[in-house]
Amino acid sequence: MKAGPFRILLISDSYPPVLGGSEIEAQRFASAMIRRGHQVHVLCSGGPPMPPVRDWVDNVGVPVTILTRNSTGAQKHYMFAAAVATTLLRRRNQYDLVYFLMQGLHLLSGLAVTRLLGKPVAVKISGSSLIPLMRASRAGRIELDWLRKWRVPVMLLNEGMKQEALADGFAAEDLVWMPNPVDVDEFRPAREAEAAEWRSRHGIPADAQVAVYVGRLSPEKGLAPLLGGFAITARSNPRAFLLILGDGVIRADLEALARNLNVDPGQFRFAGRVDVREVPLWLRASDVFALTSPNEGFPCSLLEAMSVGLASVVSDIPANLQLVDEGIHGLTVPFDSEAAIGGALARLFRDPPLRQSMGKAARKRVVENYSTSSVMERYENLFATVTSRTYPTAD
Repeated sequence: MKAGPFRILLISDSYPPVLGGSEIEAQRFASAMIRRGHQVHVLCSGGPPMPPVRDWVDNVGVPVTILTRNSTGAQKHYMFAAAVATTLLRRRNQYDLVYFLMQGLHLLSGLAVTRLLGKPVAVKISGSSLIPLMRASRAGRIELDWLRKWRVPVMLLNEGMKQEALADGFAAEDLVWMPNPVDVDEFRPAREAEAAEWRSRHGIPADAQVAVYVGRLSPEKGLAPLLGGFAITARSNPRAFLLILGDGVIRADLEALARNLNVDPGQFRFAGRVDVREVPLWLRASDVFALTSPNEGFPCSLLEAMSVGLASVVSDIPANLQLVDEGIHGLTVPFDSEAAIGGALARLFRDPPLRQSMGKAARKRVVENYSTSSVMERYENLFATVTSRTYPTAD
């Protein structure tokens, strides 16, 4: 089923240049839908590192309106929720559908207004364990109750999230699996000499065995066990190299940890925040991807690495296991076991044929299931269903 073109208001609390899985998903969705002939306008909150403007078109051609620019803390959430409500009312003739990509107070105010107006709505919950967290707060309980009562389609990222929603009382027919997409042309395997050239440019030894992590440097990412596990391998393998791409609140702590792990400092590289256009280049210059966090919704960074053709070492959590089959696309480990993480890295470092076969299988899985075109078709089919319904105004 297809229909359209659609006029979509995409509401996301944060948006690039803020970097995270949901923010990247928002930009990729909007850009891809615009290329397919739909209209998408993003409403988000502001503050650094967002540009100090109200309206702008981002670097991939998506029109964006920043609704709050100066408020901070709890005040920011209230201000954003109020601004979402007034904008939905003011622009009610300019959109066919409202897509809420992140939950929060703005979802509460937005649901109330769209119900008042009789507007179609779709909601995506952005991570595992969020439905129980929402249920624990007053605003979250109201949001969940309204979503259930009004039969709003709720998009989820993995099977664990579906079980959480079913346990909360949602009807199975109102739950939609909607993965995040990846551009399989941008995130492609390396061509001849590409990896060697990038390594040479950035001072990485040509014969290094490089494991790479891409993402925020924050407590929930479980990076200390990753560093500890890598150190176990690196002490007996001078060619082992860990590349950390990203920045965050625990960067200084991680750098201090790396200095105290009894490993040659030259075997670690904290590259910091890099231009998003460089991420595929760093991945192509690596041998193994590592993501050993205790909790994920749908890991965009893992999907990108698989699309490039990297074998992976990942924590055995539902979000990762839906992408990586043990021994086929990578190796799975307990998120808090340094010994298991180190052993998995060592196994892949010493077995290039195994890395190659896993990388090919990973690339095949992504191309067949998670390419931008296939995921956008899922969105179009869902939106066609949503916009074909008759929506009563508030009773």
